Amino acid sequence: MRNRHIDKTAVLCKEISTEETEYHAIWSNQCIELWFLLHFGYMHSDLHRNAYWPKLSECLERIDAGCYKKNREDMYTVLCPYIGFAIHNAKRLDAENAGKPPSQSAPGTKVFELIEKLSPYLLAEDM
Repeated sequence: MRNRHIDKTAVLCKEISTEETEYHAIWSNQCIELWFLLHFGYMHSDLHRNAYWPKLSECLERIDAGCYKKNREDMYTVLCPYIGFAIHNAKRLDAENAGKPPSQSAPGTKVFELIEKLSPYLLAEDM
């Protein structure tokens, strides 16, 4: 059974949001590497989190960016040119998961919502 804490967090965010302030539960199921992979293509297979790393390494090697490792410090710089594609893919995945709680949205991610909210504050050349 998947962790249901994120479901409670998502409900709480909706409940306490107001017209002035909207709260978002930012999650990526099963892991953040899904968000990274969406920079390179659309994925809708529910893989175990360990399967994401080799796939991500393959994608990075194709663009001469080396292999993936957790907490890699240059991931933003490497992925930034593909961020629009990632947002598009994440929204498509989000539409497929419509009506499902986060714990059952696998794969699924809401990281795109954070990126869209922050985009006015990011450097224009980065986006």
